[in-house]
Amino acid sequence: MFALAGCGSPSVALPPTDGVFDYQLGGLADRLTDGTPIDVVVRDATAQPLEGAYNVCYVNGFQTQPGADWSDHPAALLRDASGNPVRDPDWPDEIVLDPSTATARSSILEMVGPAIESCAQSGFDAVEIDNLDTWTRFDSISRDGAFALASAYVTAAHDLGLAIAQKNAAEAARTAHDDLGFDFAVVEECGAYSECAAYTDVYGPHVLQIEYPDSLAEAGHSFADVCADPHHAPLTILRDRDLVGQDDAAYVYEAC
Repeated sequence: MFALAGCGSPSVALPPTDGVFDYQLGGLADRLTDGTPIDVVVRDATAQPLEGAYNVCYVNGFQTQPGADWSDHPAALLRDASGNPVRDPDWPDEIVLDPSTATARSSILEMVGPAIESCAQSGFDAVEIDNLDTWTRFDSISRDGAFALASAYVTAAHDLGLAIAQKNAAEAARTAHDDLGFDFAVVEECGAYSECAAYTDVYGPHVLQIEYPDSLAEAGHSFADVCADPHHAPLTILRDRDLVGQDDAAYVYEAC
């Protein structure tokens, strides 16, 4: 049973707070390796939703998707002192967007808005907008501009009947929920960084939590430690960093 957003929010369905959750930006599957059906899943906007599950559509809202053509939207791109587009050092095939001005935000929405519409048309229940935290990683990006773009994404999703998830950015959780209107959260590595309470204190049980073996090991934590944390989300999983398919030797999946 899907929950509806609370009083003052649009009538969008929130994800269940129990069942089986998977994060599938790599290989797709409708069941776990033991045959258990999946109840809540995140998939890329280019994939089809999973029949019978609560489906969250992944959209990169603050950086470009690899291979996307932004040549008609030059004002949308963050640039360095030489005027060259800035690439995310961790994901060099993604150019960072700069929503600091109203003109730039309008240009960005011309590109990302259709992706959100496609999620709705495909039958997804919700959308997750990635890289909200770019303003914390690139000093020249305006925090207010980033939040204004986030608010526009919330409006676009709600107008299409989609719930919308805050993605990461623990320091912005209260503002993202109370002021910008995000309905739930999809968070990576909050257990590794001991910041899960920042989300669960705001969104309650409506948090989808993903941990990765490498960041847990670097932090000196185990997945058992994550599951023992009273602030972990009801739907918490351990996945391999590249989110590969079940037939890949690097595949990892555990759940609390």
